[in-house]
Amino acid sequence: MEIIIHPTYFPNIAHFVAIVQAESVAFEVFDNFSKQTYRNRTYIYGANGKLSLNIPVVFSQKNRQKYSEVEIFNADRWQLNHWKSLESSYRTSPFFQFYEDELRHLFFEDTTYLMDFNMKCFEVICECLQMEIDYSETASFQKEILGKSDLRYLVNSKKAPVFNFDNYTQVFESKHGFIPNLSILDLLFNEGPNALNYLESQTLIAE
Repeated sequence: MEIIIHPTYFPNIAHFVAIVQAESVAFEVFDNFSKQTYRNRTYIYGANGKLSLNIPVVFSQKNRQKYSEVEIFNADRWQLNHWKSLESSYRTSPFFQFYEDELRHLFFEDTTYLMDFNMKCFEVICECLQMEIDYSETASFQKEILGKSDLRYLVNSKKAPVFNFDNYTQVFESKHGFIPNLSILDLLFNEGPNALNYLESQTLIAE
């Protein structure tokens, strides 16, 4: 299966199931940016349940702007806040300490453009999963895609489809139950080296 998909902030499990099982991956890099998507947000499992981590951006809805041109608003301490949220949520998980050194630097160095940062995060996660992904980038925006499975709809966080993925053990599951399709970080910190086997075994079929 050849797919086209958006680069997102620490992609959710559905994104990675599609990527891992694809024969080839093309990232959409010529689309317009819009809010309320996974381009600048991801969800983790916090002590009080599902927790959204949002990257602040310099963006105005009045003027169309390419995703690749959207800058991160680095004036506040969003990176430190995100890292503290990950530490508090996953420090008791089986594999947080195993991967934290590989991930920590992402939250302590500035990156100007959102898409560049998302691609950097993606590449680090691939290293953590010990997987090699041969991906390409689109050369222009095409509304209709021929010859590839168009999975760009997965970027929408408000109208996200529900997938029947298998449960795995989560840190706060005893309090709030299993929460599906969170950030790949949730799977990585809880399943460690078995995360790749999990992704390969799932089926991307919406309920």
